[in-house]
Amino acid sequence: MAIRHGASALGLVSQMPSGPGVIPDADIARIAAAVPPPVATFLLTCAQDASAIVQQQRRLRTTTVQVCDSLPRGGYAQVKAALPGVRVVAVVHVTGPSSVDEAVAAAGEADAILLDSGRPDQAVKELGGTGRRHDWALSRQIRETVDVPVFLAGGITPENAAEAVATVGPFALDVCTGVRTDGALDEARLRGLFLAL
Repeated sequence: MAIRHGASALGLVSQMPSGPGVIPDADIARIAAAVPPPVATFLLTCAQDASAIVQQQRRLRTTTVQVCDSLPRGGYAQVKAALPGVRVVAVVHVTGPSSVDEAVAAAGEADAILLDSGRPDQAVKELGGTGRRHDWALSRQIRETVDVPVFLAGGITPENAAEAVATVGPFALDVCTGVRTDGALDEARLRGLFLAL
């Protein structure tokens, strides 16, 4: 459905501490194998160990790994070195001015940055799918500071997608909650998102 409406990538959400859209690893592998090029497949992982991320991607065979939690310094580079040809996207949860420094550090190792509205410091980590919008002015500052592509996520809906693009100028948008109704992908909202852009 997402590809039919114009998606250039599919986010395949593996086990997370919270949020919608989680599917079993077996389904991620099956979907990743069936998606036609040039559509990218993103493995969304909350693993914080580079070797565990590498092993998960090798089992599931996605074209991209999106690391939704932080890695120690050198972790993104370690994943990239072990998975030639697989892109690595570092998620930065935009919580305040310190997020700029976090994004700059991650951009030195990752192929791209994804700015989201999670709260990884909560007792139950929020690593995505919150439906909350963060400070897009700060996101624009990050986008203007780093020299890798920047994806924008967090509270994006058909109603505000054009504003998100105009305000931040991201390489691409990542949507989840904003195109769901009662937790399920909503075709009318998905269609509306693409029509709005």
